[in-house]
Amino acid sequence: MGESEGTNSWKKQLWSRRRFLAGAAGVGATGAVLANQRFDRLRPAAIPAIAADLPTQGNGISPMQFCREFDYGIVKQENGRTVREFEITAKSTTLKLNDNTEYVTWNYNGRVPGPTLRAQAGDRVRVLFLNEGGHAHTMHFHGFHTSEMDGIRPVRNGTAFIYEFDAEPYGLHLYHCHIAPVTRHIGKGLHGVFIIDPPDPRPPADEIVLVMEGYDLDEDEHNELYAFNALPNYYMQHPIEIYQNQLVRVYVLNVTEFDPALTFHLHANFFDIYPTGMTIAPTGKSDVITMGMAERHILEFTYSLPGEYMFHPHHDKIAEAGCMGLFKVLPQAA
Repeated sequence: MGESEGTNSWKKQLWSRRRFLAGAAGVGATGAVLANQRFDRLRPAAIPAIAADLPTQGNGISPMQFCREFDYGIVKQENGRTVREFEITAKSTTLKLNDNTEYVTWNYNGRVPGPTLRAQAGDRVRVLFLNEGGHAHTMHFHGFHTSEMDGIRPVRNGTAFIYEFDAEPYGLHLYHCHIAPVTRHIGKGLHGVFIIDPPDPRPPADEIVLVMEGYDLDEDEHNELYAFNALPNYYMQHPIEIYQNQLVRVYVLNVTEFDPALTFHLHANFFDIYPTGMTIAPTGKSDVITMGMAERHILEFTYSLPGEYMFHPHHDKIAEAGCMGLFKVLPQAA
């Protein structure tokens, strides 16, 4: 079924506004590739390949693909500065959580979590937000911006809004819907990770995103299932492969509603802690860390011995309800 005339109309208005903002100074795809080389060179030379036949969420997005996928936007140069432009659409999508459970999510770009948006401190961020979710939704970004860009004013279904602000401060942030009841909108999937890299890049590492989520299946304000990156127990059935003696950098975010706090525990190892990703040097070392709702940290570690090692909240009931996974440490690549 094609889009309605009304939908096409407001989309055309949004694209027209985007062209006006970009002006004649924008660069095309080649410029985007060149601008992103500063990020690509920070990736380690060896990252395990992702199997093409791994199960997805039913909408073509695999949690295995998601954990290492970063959206750097369409990159342009405007008035002498870098602009990163992102396109986000609020939708309603059915997610198959396991063989017996389907759940109607509200989400960004048809996936839970939404895409991991990434910029460098000082970049201009422009988000073209279209609401096709059937309800009023918004995008509220953690970080610095003007009150007009705070994402608390409803964007009605069938309309659009452009969020624009400078990428500050550097760190690990998040974005989410801020329509009341906010707990329901976040809990149904309207959340994602927003990374702002520091001006002086962190060392190369195998970078992995882990978002801790809960599912209130019967709307009684208690979660029945939990997950990392949308699907309960996915990483127990499909371990995340890493290499021994290679630095791993995990961006971990807790967006689990209805639980005051969750912990993150790594087996047979300790990690360096960068609170909210806003430090260049670690502030501590542990094998377990506690995070309240919306709290997040960068964790770095290296495994010296091959094998499979668990990660999970150190609250067994939550872990056993789906929030559990494995790192599979492979011998160092030649």
